[in-house]
Amino acid sequence: MSKLNMGNLLKQAQQMQSKLQKIQDELAEKTVEGSAGGGMVTAIANGKNEVVRIKIDKEVVDPEDVEILEDLVVAAVNQALKNAQEMASSEMAKATGGMMQNLPGGLNFPGM
Repeated sequence: MSKLNMGNLLKQAQQMQSKLQKIQDELAEKTVEGSAGGGMVTAIANGKNEVVRIKIDKEVVDPEDVEILEDLVVAAVNQALKNAQEMASSEMAKATGGMMQNLPGGLNFPGM
């Protein structure tokens, strides 16, 4: 590979890295929801797979049966995190034209 080709390849890699960092920053600002119990428990997560808020309907709070509430919170959080991962994957695929999906072993980005 010539020096010119190697230089272009490095420049493209730096541009891609910059683009991916920008997307990660944008994903931190985007949120998705997951809910359980017919919407009685809702978890909101951002594109970095961080739960940022939990909403619980007062009707589901029963001091005599905390286990149901715990199960609903876990289900809502898991759904929100799944939705966040799907959103992040979709945004990355758009930005890279699907290139990252074709790489052997893929690339591992923090929070993705």
